[in-house]
Amino acid sequence: MLSYRHAFHAGNHADVLKHFVQVQLHLYMNQKDAAYTYIDTHSGAGVYALDSTQATKNAEFDTGIGPLWNRSDVPAPLADYLNLVKAMNPSGKMRYYPGSPYVADQMTRLEDRLRLFELHPADSKILADNFRKAEAHRAEQGERARGRRVIIERGDGFGSLKALLPPPSRRALVLIDPPYEVKDDYRKVRDALDEALGRFPSGIYAVWYPVLQRMESRQFADRLKRLPAKEWLHVTLTVSTPGPDGFGLHSSGMFILNPPYTLEPLLRETMPYLVQVLGKDAGASFLIERGTQVTGAATARTGTAGGARMPVGNARRASPLSGSGSLRLPGQAMPQRSEAGQGGAEGAPGNKAGAQNRAKRFSRPQGEGDAGRPVSRSRDTTQRGSERPDERFDPSRGENQPRYADQRRPSGPRREAGVGGQGQGQGQRPGKPAPGRTRGGNRG
Repeated sequence: MLSYRHAFHAGNHADVLKHFVQVQLHLYMNQKDAAYTYIDTHSGAGVYALDSTQATKNAEFDTGIGPLWNRSDVPAPLADYLNLVKAMNPSGKMRYYPGSPYVADQMTRLEDRLRLFELHPADSKILADNFRKAEAHRAEQGERARGRRVIIERGDGFGSLKALLPPPSRRALVLIDPPYEVKDDYRKVRDALDEALGRFPSGIYAVWYPVLQRMESRQFADRLKRLPAKEWLHVTLTVSTPGPDGFGLHSSGMFILNPPYTLEPLLRETMPYLVQVLGKDAGASFLIERGTQVTGAATARTGTAGGARMPVGNARRASPLSGSGSLRLPGQAMPQRSEAGQGGAEGAPGNKAGAQNRAKRFSRPQGEGDAGRPVSRSRDTTQRGSERPDERFDPSRGENQPRYADQRRPSGPRREAGVGGQGQGQGQRPGKPAPGRTRGGNRG
């Protein structure tokens, strides 16, 4: 579908988040002398007039660049982005807003290369015209021509991405921000990233996406976390509470694969300020997550309230952090039933789940008769006389000693078992010969 035109949305809060992150990524790439390639899969028109009919129809720039224009207290990382926008408006009036291709053109160096793709025929033509005018302006200022530094192609950025990877310099910054008009765009983004990481795993890949009520949008970030990249960083900005009808863009996110180590501290410094300035109601918030692709598990998650996310519900009961359930940390013992709140106190009268019953898995049941004739586990053994001192398996027994402690021969005089239960041992069933003896009392 080719109905999407970014001119209607230029300069909104989603553009602020996207281009602020893009500026910081370029600054990081510029720290090394080696050249790099910037690839933009959905470039748009490059520059947008905020006084045009499309931009003034909904005036979405009032949710983004508008409130920031005259602020003097912006954090230093955000000032880099704001100064770039003001530089293309020398009169001081907010008239033009840059798209991602213009941001890349201003932030890259002479030796870097730009590969821009746009499928919409009208926007593709405007993009080429804008760069042609920019080159002519540089020539008037006496700057040297940059040759084939910028290549613009009308086509699908998804299909063209793999042909450019890996780049000759083995350094690349890729920005993917399709319009997400159709649900299939979410799948295309993931598939393109999966293939790109297979061809060039060390590149930096930045993905913008809208946070909507549809299922594809809610599951999008979790699916990107499973991609085979070394690390990822996820940030979202919400400016207002979504309406009950689900229409309108209230939140957006940036997902960066192989992010620079400098980006997360800059986000933590800037995102609270953006929530404060751009927020419309109590629903305004931000979220920062980071993690590794090996397990896909977030190692840190920070929001407006701060602090790491804790498991809830069934996840809490089965979590190693809760100390109970089937999951345990290395060296952590399995909690007893009494600790988990199942059953009464240990050893309470009439409690069949006491310590003696729980030890049956590793012990010889009380009242066991002939060898190989176990007593049913459902019987209540707590009602049979006094307890034996130790009926558990003893690993320190000698080679010729019985397996269980209660089978060992007492050190004192031996008592013969009488007929009819006379002189029977403690805990022995009435009328039953002692273990290991015949009914006549002689050893077999």
